[in-house]
Amino acid sequence: MILGETGTGKGLLARAIHEAGSRKAGPFVAVNCAAIPETLLEAELFGFERGAFTDAHHAKAGLFQTAHQGTLFLDEIGLLPANLQAKLLTVLEDRAVRRLGSTRTEAVDVWVISAASEDLKAGARRPRFREELYHRLAVVTLRLPPLRERGKDILTLAEHFLAHTCTEYGLAPKTLTDDARAALVAYRWPGNVREVANVMERVALLTDAPVLTADRLELAAPPGRPASPQRRDATPAAALEGMSLEETVERLERARILEAL
Repeated sequence: MILGETGTGKGLLARAIHEAGSRKAGPFVAVNCAAIPETLLEAELFGFERGAFTDAHHAKAGLFQTAHQGTLFLDEIGLLPANLQAKLLTVLEDRAVRRLGSTRTEAVDVWVISAASEDLKAGARRPRFREELYHRLAVVTLRLPPLRERGKDILTLAEHFLAHTCTEYGLAPKTLTDDARAALVAYRWPGNVREVANVMERVALLTDAPVLTADRLELAAPPGRPASPQRRDATPAAALEGMSLEETVERLERARILEAL
């Protein structure tokens, strides 16, 4: 089981475990338990037979069977409905699934990696998550620290995403000033690695300058510190004098987009 806040890279770690293991030649099947409606999740995981429910015109294998001899990654396992928790526990213990509408079980051979953004051990003490399922899933538990606890790893990630965005969009290389680097380290990053990637992509696309300063990042000031000064490209009317219509429109559009962001 992988535990970590949203955006810390639990899915990437799960895939890395799969690719480094003995089942790397098999399929890697990922499913977000929070993204599929409860009424469909059982059929997706365990499959169904023809006629098992309305519109079931043909049989379909579930994700457990799709991941046979590979790895099944169950993201946001803590949001799995209670009735499916019991069925999942049975599958893990019996190593076999029974499709909806079927009277027989079929053996499956899969690695199961689960992930959660909250401590399920505490949740297992409440009715919301089955304690026996938790112990079955958490034989090995890995914890991914939030980005705010990773120190200068933030800078390494920011520079990586900045370079990647410039390469992907054919932009000139950009660098970070010392005050921008300090702002990146000081920020709390509630969205973790995903938020870093989004911020660096945005600033790379919306800034023509080859050097990025702290005010370009537009990060919220940490508690106890003053907010960053207002952007210098707020485009006062005097700054537009002498520009062509095209340049004026471009400058105003940039300012409005940045205000909206």
